[in-house]
Amino acid sequence: MTVTVTIDELAAARADGAVVVDVREPGEYVAGHVPGARLMPMGQLASRAADLDVAQPVYVICASGNRSRAMADLLVRLGFDARSVDGGTSAWHGSGRPVVTGARADAA
Repeated sequence: MTVTVTIDELAAARADGAVVVDVREPGEYVAGHVPGARLMPMGQLASRAADLDVAQPVYVICASGNRSRAMADLLVRLGFDARSVDGGTSAWHGSGRPVVTGARADAA
């Protein structure tokens, strides 16, 4: 069963250098994402999972938490310590935390 984390837990993990994977579509990502989140759309995650370090926890985020739960489940089946972010990017933004717009993972 996939572990679900809160926005506060994600923020703490990010401060420690956590890997954050955004499984939304490119247009959603460009419109606003968690700083440092890597775009790996849901349809590409299985084929791109080898790009991730299986030794590191992976925090999976989407818009609300539905897609991230399914994709975290997939990563768990592939041997990753994957966690789904409850409330997704919507909750992150709603908490007043910064978001990055554009295709880059972080602001320039």
